[in-house]
This record gives sequence, C-alpha cells and structure tokens, in this order.
Amino acid sequence: MVASVNDAAVPFPGEEGLAEGLAEAVQAGRLAATTDTAAAVSDAEAVVLVVPLFVDERGTPDFRAMDAATRAVAAGLRPGTLVSYETTLPVGTTRDRFAPLLAQDSGLLPERDFSLVFSPERVFTGRVFADLRRYPKLVGGIGPHSAKDGVRFYESVLDFDVREELPRPNGVWDLGSAEAAELAKLAETTYRDVNIALANQFARFADRSGVDIDAVIDACNTQPYSHIHRPGIAVGGHCIPVYPRMYLWNDPEAAVVRAARETNEAMPAHAVDLLADAYGELRGADVLVLGAAYRGGVKETAFSGVFPTVAALRERGARPYVSDPLYAPHELADMGLRPHTGQPVTAAVVQTDHAAYRELSADRLPGVRVLVDGRRVTDPALWAGVRRVVVGDGGGREAVAV
Repeated sequence: MVASVNDAAVPFPGEEGLAEGLAEAVQAGRLAATTDTAAAVSDAEAVVLVVPLFVDERGTPDFRAMDAATRAVAAGLRPGTLVSYETTLPVGTTRDRFAPLLAQDSGLLPERDFSLVFSPERVFTGRVFADLRRYPKLVGGIGPHSAKDGVRFYESVLDFDVREELPRPNGVWDLGSAEAAELAKLAETTYRDVNIALANQFARFADRSGVDIDAVIDACNTQPYSHIHRPGIAVGGHCIPVYPRMYLWNDPEAAVVRAARETNEAMPAHAVDLLADAYGELRGADVLVLGAAYRGGVKETAFSGVFPTVAALRERGARPYVSDPLYAPHELADMGLRPHTGQPVTAAVVQTDHAAYRELSADRLPGVRVLVDGRRVTDPALWAGVRRVVVGDGGGREAVAV
C-alpha cells in the first residue's frame, strides 16, 4: 500500500477521481506515504486517524489496532498539534480512552498542549471526493480550544457545495462535544440499518401476501415523511453491519436496534429458503452465488452477504460456487469460496447488485432452473423459462418469464 501510494498507483479500484488526484498530489510533492508514524507526526501540524475498529459477535469493540495507532501518534506528538479521530467510535471513546492514552505516552495534556477532536467520516465508497464536498463535516472537541482548531483545520482543507435545503449553511459544524459527534455517526448509520430491517420485514410480509413491495415503497415515499429504504438479501460493508453493534455496546437496552440487526442478519438464510421453496430439495444441487462484493461496483467483501449465503446453502447440502466480475478465481478461493469456472449449475442466487447482472441472461447459465434475485437487479425478459424469484416481489406470482 505504501509503495503504491508513493508510486502514484491507485491501491484500490473504483474510487472516482482518485487516480487523477493521487497522481497530481504525489508529483507535486504534497503527498507521501510512510510506515514511520511517529516521524510523520513529529513533522505534522494536524494528524487524522482512520484506523479500522471492528466489533465481535457480541458487539465488543477490538481496540488493539486503534490503541497501537494512538501510541504511535503520541510518540511523535508535539505541542500545538491537532489530533482528529475519524474512525467511528463508541460514545465517550475519544475523551475517556484516547485522550488519556495520548497524554500518557506523549507527556502532553489535551486541550492545553494539543487539540483533540472527533470528526466522523461521512462518505460512500466510490464517491468519496463528491461526498466530502456535499455533506457537512461534523466536529466535536474535548474542549472549546480543540473544537476551534478542528473547525479551522477542516475549513482550510475542504471545499463545500452550497446546499440550500440544509438547516444551516453547509460546511464544518461544531456539535459542541466529542461525544455528540460520536453519537451523530452512530445514529445516522444505525438509522439506516433499522430502516433496511423494516423494509426487509415489509418484503417478507409482502411475499406472503402476494404484494410487490417495491411498488408499495415507491408509493409511500411520495409522501414527504416517508423514507423507506429497499429490501435485499444482505447488509454488508464496513459501516452498516458494524456500527449498530457499537451503538448497542453503549446502549444495550436498545431493543429496536437489536431486533433490526437480527432481522438483517437473517436475510441470507431467508433468500436460501426462497430458493428451496422454488427449487425443491437442495441437497446435492450445484448453486451459483452471483457476487462476492458487498455492493455493486466495489471490490470489497467486508461483512458481505456472500459468506452467510454460502453457509446457508452448505447447511442444506448444496454445493455453492461463487463468481464475481471484480474477482479472479484465485482471489475467491483465498477467501474460502469455491470459484465458478464454468461448472454446470442448476440454480443461482444474485447476492451483489453489479451492473453487469442487469444484462445477464439465462443462456449464460445453461441448465439453471431457478434464479433468486436478492437485489432486484436482473431483467425478467432475459430469464425466459427460468423460475425467477425476487425478494419482496409478491411471492413469485409472475416468477416464470415467458
């Protein structure tokens, strides 16, 4: 990764504007990568930490990587430096965990000797640069001096679009405390998980009732107070499956959040149930899972639905294969997935909404009898003679394309 950045080579594909921006910054001498964190910090006026923080099955955060990064920053910290955490954190972490750690290892006091803020990432993979301009940058300091320095820094490095519909002008918003900024990120991402879970519940009921949930959601969302998301086979990525658990670590009595997470985690198995209902006995069946990525167009499998979908198929005795236009067979095999390299299959499940699947047709998979589209991305006209089942389409009343 470090060598790629220094060579102006994009370290991961699919991010609009990254190749051009990276080449320009490296060639102009404004960007260099290093593994010597302490040395880099000692030369910096501002330090931004974006290190992954994961939680386990019970929702307990694993702080080891973040603690190590914090200690490395502290080793090079100088008076007057701004330290900003952008990694999503449980409420209270910046003040109660990282401020003491920075002070202990640097000998400096936060708010007096250096500024410390939390300022969450609010961007979507694939459109990071556009989102940095589009959405307000939230900042919360551990004190007024830190907050002032944090706001000044982000105002100096970000260029915002003007958005008239916002309650106050777009730009950098001081939320008043690190805790408020931490909660804002957890709240906005947990809202999405709860909303998707509600859509998934509606979809399952719609299937039992013979109703197309997409038409219902379209109708509901014409009313300005309704913002129902879309159902699907899985909720993946670094954010939405993780941060509700982080919120639950702070607020274990949040029954709505817990129920939503359980609902979304159950969707891959539900999709396999739909396949079994349409196909029959799955034991011994060769099934192709279309898509390993958690989201279309992004080469990333963090918490992807491919893993629980494959596990649910194996539990029923099926032989699952996986293909993805972004992954080579050896890359899928390295993740413990059996790559599809042309083996005949009799059923398929769409797990990722890759654009290529909009043009995928039955003749590309000869022998397939049933297709479960977990993302409502395939074209029914291209699946003539195949039983096509879509999550939330009303139970397959028009499942066989003719």
